[in-house]
Amino acid sequence: MSESAPLPDTFEQLAASRRHWIDTVLRPWCQRATLKQLRQVEVEWLDIAGRVDVKATLWTWAWERFPALTHPEMSGVNETSEVQISLQNGQTYRGFPDSRQSLRGMLTLIGLDLETSHSATHGPFSIDDVVAVSSSSSGPPELAGPPESSGSPELAGPPESSGPPFSPTVRE
Repeated sequence: MSESAPLPDTFEQLAASRRHWIDTVLRPWCQRATLKQLRQVEVEWLDIAGRVDVKATLWTWAWERFPALTHPEMSGVNETSEVQISLQNGQTYRGFPDSRQSLRGMLTLIGLDLETSHSATHGPFSIDDVVAVSSSSSGPPELAGPPESSGSPELAGPPESSGPPFSPTVRE
């Protein structure tokens, strides 16, 4: 039989050990998992995480790989700041994340169509396709690369060009 950690003696110790597991195992895993893995675990989330809102935990933790998309006191994506995202295919988009439409690992931005000057919806974009996110007021984009087949992400290089605001551009 393998060695295991001692069992907690009190409820406080039990709660602390669960919080430790969430902080050191579950949350970091969510920040690296692929969309496929996240959707698989979503089905069993009640058994894994307990009675918690899947949007407030699993999907918020998954989007935390791009800190510009989340706020520590809010669940889901943060709608209050304009962001620029870079995709694996070289396209970039600017807009405000739409929390109501950004569901289950798919990000939707609300921006402006420069040709018509009307509001435009960009996306949805899979969490696996987003490689960098920056807020309008921050410096360089925060990077996350496409997950490897094992589920561990790599860091990707910074985008070559950012294109005009609210308009997709393709890098050559």
